[in-house]
Amino acid sequence: MSFFKKLKEKFTTQTDAVTEKFKDGLSKTRDSFAGKVNNLVKRYRKVDEEFFEELEEILISADVGVVTVMDLIDLLKDEARTKNIQDTKELQSVISEKLAELLHKEEEDSTLNIQQNEMTVILFVGVNGVGKTTTIGKLAHKLKSEGKSVLLAAGDTFRAGAIEQLAVWGERVGVDVIKHQEGSDPAAVIFDAVQSARSKNVDVLLCDTAGRLQNKVNLMKELEKVKRVISREIPSAPHEVLLVLDATTGQNAMSQAKTFSESTDVSGIVLTKLDGTAKGGIVLGIRHELDIPVKLVGLGEKVDDLQEFDAEKFVYGLFSELIEEDTNE
Repeated sequence: MSFFKKLKEKFTTQTDAVTEKFKDGLSKTRDSFAGKVNNLVKRYRKVDEEFFEELEEILISADVGVVTVMDLIDLLKDEARTKNIQDTKELQSVISEKLAELLHKEEEDSTLNIQQNEMTVILFVGVNGVGKTTTIGKLAHKLKSEGKSVLLAAGDTFRAGAIEQLAVWGERVGVDVIKHQEGSDPAAVIFDAVQSARSKNVDVLLCDTAGRLQNKVNLMKELEKVKRVISREIPSAPHEVLLVLDATTGQNAMSQAKTFSESTDVSGIVLTKLDGTAKGGIVLGIRHELDIPVKLVGLGEKVDDLQEFDAEKFVYGLFSELIEEDTNE
């Protein structure tokens, strides 16, 4: 049974709202990327060097990233040689299979590290404008709907409007926000938030942070200070340091990921605005080149459109039309 058929079989028997969200949220990338792969397969009957060159161009235009594209093309060439694949149609499912392997590693857990017997502290980092505050608000809603008590910390005290924006989200999802005045010491805000969360026996504390990259050294020092304050109060925390990236910025998101991962211990990626870009291939590049798991993805503007990342659902969302076409034959 082909990989396409396995996915189709799985998602016709287990289809749910989340699977549909991945499918809808990846429609722009699917139309651009998967559509081009489909056309390529139709134009080339035989797997040859020209076919791989065009596939390479398609992958690069989807912002997969040059290093990842080269590695992927090498894998596909090896597979074609080993299995003596000469028909491009036959290689189609191999392409999706290799993409899934890049996204998902068996030994790795891409779920959020939520503690069972103590408070979970999640620190959000990333430059301004990527959707950090919105992500925190949506995650608060998600956790609350799962029965957890949540508290928010307005640690981005430098950006005008950041504190108010988080307060609005807190009100919207029914969660308290610990905040100080604009210009206050972020570490002091986080310290107060930890104390408040403790006194209220809160399950999860979500901490916003500043995102100015004008002075990278100062920003990273500030993040280190915040982390020290958290670790002093709760030695095992922060349990997650989530880097929020805007998928629509493509390779710029990749360079931000490299900057932050070099300077702070990023445990997972949140990729926002995937529904707004045709370049969702950035997920592959980040996953492969940085070896940091993608933990959450933004698949729309609604409050429940922030979803835990699922490699199989992502591949299904990317290739759903091809999968359905394949299984109807």
